[in-house]
Amino acid sequence: MKIGFDVMGGDYAPRATLSGAVLARKELPDTDRIVLVGDRTTILDGLKALDENPEAFDIVHADDVIEMGESPTRSFSQKPASSIALGFKLLKTGKIDAFSSAGNTGAMLVGSVYSVNAVQGVIRPATTTIIPKENGGVGVLIDVGTNPDTKPDVLYQFGLLGAIYAKYVYKIDNPRVGLLNIGEEEDKGNLLTQSAFRLMKGTTDYHFAGNVEGRDFFRDKADVIVCDGFTGNVVLKNMEAMYRMIVKRGLSDAFFDRFNYEQYGGTPILGVNATVLIGHGISNDVAIKNMILHSRDVFQAGVTEHIRSAMDQYIQGDTFSGGKS
Repeated sequence: MKIGFDVMGGDYAPRATLSGAVLARKELPDTDRIVLVGDRTTILDGLKALDENPEAFDIVHADDVIEMGESPTRSFSQKPASSIALGFKLLKTGKIDAFSSAGNTGAMLVGSVYSVNAVQGVIRPATTTIIPKENGGVGVLIDVGTNPDTKPDVLYQFGLLGAIYAKYVYKIDNPRVGLLNIGEEEDKGNLLTQSAFRLMKGTTDYHFAGNVEGRDFFRDKADVIVCDGFTGNVVLKNMEAMYRMIVKRGLSDAFFDRFNYEQYGGTPILGVNATVLIGHGISNDVAIKNMILHSRDVFQAGVTEHIRSAMDQYIQGDTFSGGKS
């Protein structure tokens, strides 16, 4: 397998990105190669400083960088020689099997949608985060910022995307999908959640567990929690803030330690025709390492193929019993 990685993306690039790539290489089998995309001189100098043999990696030179504050759409089209644009070109042409970056999130989304494209039938690709559970397990929250404004049929599809991800990556058999709401009753919530509930109710496309509330996040009531990207991003940032406060106060707890984003590294963009992962801009070397390793896990789990298969059935009218309109 060839794992593409944007060396130039992230607040602490290239020091943290190269260090993370070196850490990841040590945990990968010899049959896998990490393809470093970025300025060749910067990469070679960085590997030399780390006393690492450049022959252990494949290097693809990029003349340009899409900076964190740049307009995603404009910069992606105007900087075809950037590390992100070249990474997607390699992915689209099959020269790498997965691509990840802690750089400009918007540019990664633009590249995903307009380069490798959304899977046919997917209305809106989505991103996720992991929710640690009190019982030691994990849950999946979808969406966490990709789609601030959604419609009921989009939320319905998020349930399927999240269920596929939970099943094949986290090995959760028949994942329970819950809809984030302000109450458990069917008629609770706003027009969006009420309409989404009606689409999800009685579906045979996945195991719908009903509405879940904010207090249910860390309980074992659902394996996948669905919400719009605006709400999901607020929840994600709140969990990050809570973890930072605990660390700042010098507290140590096994459960809260699992909120450390470094453990998960990055999130896949679910619903596009390739394995693409986005990392946190402040990712350190450990987070980078785990993002690269997770991109391998997502690719090998065949998540894209499983989503594509589900969408093929949808187009044929054989599935999406609750959500097709």
